[in-house]
Amino acid sequence: MQAVKVRKGDLVARRQDKVMEWYLIQVGSVTRHYNYAEITMGANSIIGILENEWFSCDYTASEDTTLIVIPCKNAEDLRALLKAQANFRPIFLRTALEQRHQALCLYVSLKQKATLLHTTAQNSYNDYKALCSQFMMPEHSFYRLTHFEALTMQHRVENWELNNSQSLMKGYLREYLQLMIQNDDLCVGAIMEASAQMHRTAQGIEEIANYLMCNRDVLWNDTEDDIFHLYFHLAVRLASENKDLSACQTHMKEICKTMKKLDIYDPMQVDECAKACKNHQFSATGDAQTNIADEDCVAHIMSYAGYDKEEIRKFKLILQSYKKLPDRTSGDKEVRALRKAISTYFYEIYKRAFFNSMSPVNRPTPILQMFFNFGFMDVDLLGVEQTNALVRFSESLGLFHYTHIYTIYEWLKSIYCGEKEPSRNEFDLDYNGHLLEQLKQGEITERELSSLRRDQNAKVAFEIENLFQSTHKSVSGRLSTFCPILSSDELMSSFEKMAATAARIEQSVNGIRSLDYSILYREILFSDPEHGITQEELMKEIMPDIILLPCVGSRSVMWQETSGVRTDTPARFVFPIFMNTDLDEQMLLAMGRYRWEICRHVQGSYWNDYRVKSLTAEYYDYLQFYRKNKDLSADAKEKLKSALLHARNNFREVFVLDYVNWIKYESQGSFRLNKVTRDILTRYCPFSREIRTSLSNNPLYQNAFGKLEIENKKNTKRLQALYKKYEDAGGEITADLNENLRFYQM
Repeated sequence: MQAVKVRKGDLVARRQDKVMEWYLIQVGSVTRHYNYAEITMGANSIIGILENEWFSCDYTASEDTTLIVIPCKNAEDLRALLKAQANFRPIFLRTALEQRHQALCLYVSLKQKATLLHTTAQNSYNDYKALCSQFMMPEHSFYRLTHFEALTMQHRVENWELNNSQSLMKGYLREYLQLMIQNDDLCVGAIMEASAQMHRTAQGIEEIANYLMCNRDVLWNDTEDDIFHLYFHLAVRLASENKDLSACQTHMKEICKTMKKLDIYDPMQVDECAKACKNHQFSATGDAQTNIADEDCVAHIMSYAGYDKEEIRKFKLILQSYKKLPDRTSGDKEVRALRKAISTYFYEIYKRAFFNSMSPVNRPTPILQMFFNFGFMDVDLLGVEQTNALVRFSESLGLFHYTHIYTIYEWLKSIYCGEKEPSRNEFDLDYNGHLLEQLKQGEITERELSSLRRDQNAKVAFEIENLFQSTHKSVSGRLSTFCPILSSDELMSSFEKMAATAARIEQSVNGIRSLDYSILYREILFSDPEHGITQEELMKEIMPDIILLPCVGSRSVMWQETSGVRTDTPARFVFPIFMNTDLDEQMLLAMGRYRWEICRHVQGSYWNDYRVKSLTAEYYDYLQFYRKNKDLSADAKEKLKSALLHARNNFREVFVLDYVNWIKYESQGSFRLNKVTRDILTRYCPFSREIRTSLSNNPLYQNAFGKLEIENKKNTKRLQALYKKYEDAGGEITADLNENLRFYQM
């Protein structure tokens, strides 16, 4: 077993990574990150022992930590390991029980918070209505609460499970361990039972965390459409009539106290709440609760972006003409001109508003947040009911944020802050290449070139004018009738059901990774001549950046296969933030296009040269000469001719359709491909070990899978010997080296 040293703050395991091995913490500690909570794991804890196929959360080193890599990922591996080293039984079982208990305690804590949130909201609102009645004041309706239900769990932990774990850990742990370590069956059974329970508990924790995230705005949110501000505005009215407002202030303080106890709000929000309770002079304030549905949202957005009244009036006239159209999807020349004019304005408004929002003093309002993230501009186009629904939904923007997943607003911010470089344009030129082309054409000078290379505003403008505008229409699926402003005409369901949230995207990506394990792996170079490795090619998984555009749409776009010239940079996929088609289907199409384009990128000018074996070269040769291929039946040739016709002779698109069938059907043992296609995909897009095992008895796969197994074993043996020699020479086994070894064991 290898020892791996991890520095403080480094990622040990990433959420939704495939569990290929476990890690015993020898020295130091590791933090397990959940939404709204963390669990610290100390020495002798084992990372992965209670995980299922995928890691359920992120693990980071809390301090400089030494980990022992345990070659184990399932019950069969565990049984073999414990049989070989019986002294591991008490260590493994104890840590499994302790980690399960920690998760159960966290589950209970979060569930109590969910109950406290719901109870406080219901009681506070009932008391608010009673106060309004008592003082004969009109009450503001709070539509949000009529849809705020108590937490209902799909993955629930029963009370007896909690009590059982509590009693075991506090009173009978030694006796239980002594009994269960008597043989492998008892020990493995106890650990896997704890693992199954832990998996359900982790799912329950995620359910509760999502509930808290989606409903915390009931007590306080930045739109002031919440229970705290119901009391606040009631206090204003009472003060204006010189009535006693002490009851209102008491309730406001109680809500503030609950917010602190829940610990799910931004510290700035809690601070604002406390200041409103303590320092506000109610007699000096008017009652100005804002209803977004009653706002002139177009004027609000354009004023924020710096437009004068004349420009605002001009755009509103164009928009009014569009809204009056009997058929907004018409192909008439006048209607097309209106849509084009609105689109031109939309992107210019977006650009100016974005730059304004980068100033610390210009915090985007809720209306601006809806504009930036969802494309909302006009209440009439979306409808009052849907606008109110979007206001409520916009409080859950955190659902779209995760590593490598961005709303377009967050993506542009990352470019503005220098964290990301702009994407390539439709001519396949990156930002620097575009500037050089402008210099060549005489559009800019050498001095301007030097300045523009450092100009973050120019980089953001380039991204808006290229990736954003070019793909916005494409992902909408309405190429001839596209309008960038969010409209009720496009909605087929609720925002919640259509949202392409980070969790849904992760699940979709992982579904493909679990079948085509190598799809996101790239070759990188590792060199440490000082310790004996001059140059070694490593396989490293590079997750794509996924950008969500503000629209309702039906398509995905694989915009670029790498972020730069180097192959070890993330691809860029673009999706609509609201999907009206199957997300999994669109993700599969994007992945298929990525498979083709990354091979072209790596192979360069040899991408279609049959003498240099590759996925694209063999597939290109197969499609080019299919009529002469003796391995294809007449029926197969006819189907291929039809596929080429349907794809307009685009070889990549024919491959993508075959790849979809490969993943959806062939992985399940349902044969849809011809002999030649299956042979190519078996070699270049192999299934994961579990799928290969289930199909290994089929003669169609036996030969290819057998060769792959032999090759993987050979590579594993070579790498293990190389790593041992490297360690003996004083080298440190890095995370990349371990990941490379795991690749050949998948």
